[in-house]
Amino acid sequence: MTNPVTQLMTRSVTFCLLLMLAAGTWSCTKPAPQAQLLETKKCPDCDLTGKDLSRADLAQGVLNRAVLKDANLTGANLSSALLDSANLNNADLTQANLEKAGLASAQLQRANLTQANLKGAFLRNADLSNANLSDANLSGSDLSGANLTGANMKGAILKGAILPDGKIQD
Repeated sequence: MTNPVTQLMTRSVTFCLLLMLAAGTWSCTKPAPQAQLLETKKCPDCDLTGKDLSRADLAQGVLNRAVLKDANLTGANLSSALLDSANLNNADLTQANLEKAGLASAQLQRANLTQANLKGAFLRNADLSNANLSDANLSGSDLSGANLTGANMKGAILKGAILPDGKIQD
């Protein structure tokens, strides 16, 4: 014979769970990475491959080690964001604002950074091989140890930038 108190507790818990499920307030899953990022501006280690984040306000966001390859970040505001060791290979960052962004050791191979604002960005040891940096503003940025092999730098502003060889561009 079952204890009446145990039966009552089991029924109460079951009833509460059913109410939470019906109200849609209970979930076993975490929010989707893109929703989490747009809500909190924090998504380190997230996989955002191919996501459309164009014109998103991610200023001061935390995206260290995030995977953003093939993502659309056209016109996004990533000023002062942390993207250290992030994978931005083949990402579209056309006209993105990356002023004072931390991109140390970031992967930006074949990324489109046309007309991007990278003023004062920290790109130390970043891989920008075959990236399009045409008309980008890199003034005051730190490119120490960066890989610029095959990068399109036509019209890029480099005044005060620290170049891969450690020299400052006049």
